[in-house]
Amino acid sequence: MRFKIILSTEKHAFGNRIPINYQYELSGVIYKILSSASEDYATWLHDNGFTLDSKQFKLFTYSRLIIPSYTIEKESACIRINSDTVEWYVSFLPEESTVKFVQGVFMNQEFQLGGWKNKVQFRVQSVQVLPNPQFDSEMNFETLSPICISLRNDSGKTEYLSPSDNRSKESILFSLLNRYQAFYGKPYSGEIDFNFDLLNTPKSVLVTYKANTENESKVRGYMCKFRMKANPDLLKLAYECGVGMKGSQGWGMVKMLA
Repeated sequence: MRFKIILSTEKHAFGNRIPINYQYELSGVIYKILSSASEDYATWLHDNGFTLDSKQFKLFTYSRLIIPSYTIEKESACIRINSDTVEWYVSFLPEESTVKFVQGVFMNQEFQLGGWKNKVQFRVQSVQVLPNPQFDSEMNFETLSPICISLRNDSGKTEYLSPSDNRSKESILFSLLNRYQAFYGKPYSGEIDFNFDLLNTPKSVLVTYKANTENESKVRGYMCKFRMKANPDLLKLAYECGVGMKGSQGWGMVKMLA
């Protein structure tokens, strides 16, 4: 279930500049807004909770902010938002009571992104439910947020893979099968006829988490266009909760291409 959220930029509050590395903060915004519904939120979580081997799966993802007009200010590592509104896409795999709940709790919410130096206040102007697409066995996609694919190398360090790496295909399929089992409560038993082909050269994106703190870390992902072949149920999972890893932190959200 996908939602298109229009945010107005309340420039009079703090200005119109946000840090380049705002992506991680958006996950906190989602949790804060959802939890503001208290009892309804607890009910929704109960109805839509998914676990696999004691690991809880958060089956949602979100896009980067789609800003119609902006300026990158490299010296201050910020984005100056020139437009009055921006678009934001949020997708939840669970559909039980999701439409009514999400529309009700998100509408007219206000939140801030950034720190004391570069911060913007946003207000939710509208929440639109997008129609469910028809899923075929082979479809073209484009990323709305970077795909993150990682593994531990022989030295124990995290290595972030480009989608062009031969190892990425197996990792993407593995994450889809895990989500399938978490969502449906049983392993995927259908035929696995899977393929992943790039349609352009992936663009690397390095995102800093908790910048300028002792807990600072960096995560790399890739923006790209690709063609994926799989059972339609698996393609639905990819569309609804992201391709690759860290979907609930805003990685791997995709849109369909004609």
